Amino acid sequence: MTHTVHPYAHRLGIIRDWKSRWFAGDKKSYRENIVVDEKIRAFLSKKLRGSYVAAIEIERSAAEIRVVLHTARPGLVIGRSGENAGKLRKELTDVVRKVAPNHNRSVKLDIVEIRQPETNAAVVGYMIAEGLEKRLPFRRVLKGTVEKVMAVREVIGVRIVISGRLGGADMSRTEQIKKGRIPLQTFRANIDYAHVEAKLPYGQIGIKVWIYLGDTFSEKEMPSQPARPAAARSASTR
Repeated sequence: MTHTVHPYAHRLGIIRDWKSRWFAGDKKSYRENIVVDEKIRAFLSKKLRGSYVAAIEIERSAAEIRVVLHTARPGLVIGRSGENAGKLRKELTDVVRKVAPNHNRSVKLDIVEIRQPETNAAVVGYMIAEGLEKRLPFRRVLKGTVEKVMAVREVIGVRIVISGRLGGADMSRTEQIKKGRIPLQTFRANIDYAHVEAKLPYGQIGIKVWIYLGDTFSEKEMPSQPARPAAARSASTR
């Protein structure tokens, strides 16, 4: 019997870290922190749709909540002279206080730019969703996206699956495209995964993206250089 495991959760503690990093002293604060994290992520995902926000990380200390946004379009999030970022931080503070009225921590917002958008599965998913929402043919969107992703040197493999009423058909179906290899069962395989939805007049289309960026080794596990053959050694000493 087989079952599907999320590629990110499958590698937690091995090559991936948790996206919420904090410690709760009791059950009440633990429940409250989980609800606050969920509200923050839901608010930012809705507010910044179209800004290519790939990940939202949340850290807590005794004095503040630190929210880290990873985005491919930092200019849209920050705004002119940081105007949008300041407004967004105030709105986040209101969201936190609405859920937890006794909350006295300040909210800090950090914005991190994604240097290579084509290597990030969430950003690639947003690109596909944008193309589908513009009513472009889905096969052309998939082929163009795969070629763009595979053109990046670090990418070894990519797989994209879309499902729904493709092309406005009466019956939903699933289409996929794959290039290269995606070793899902290898723990040290650096596989980025994302699930994005495109909102169309005739329904939503689900988009799943896997991108394989090679294996991640620790310093102890770095593969050593293979020993040179005896004939090659003798030839080099002459």
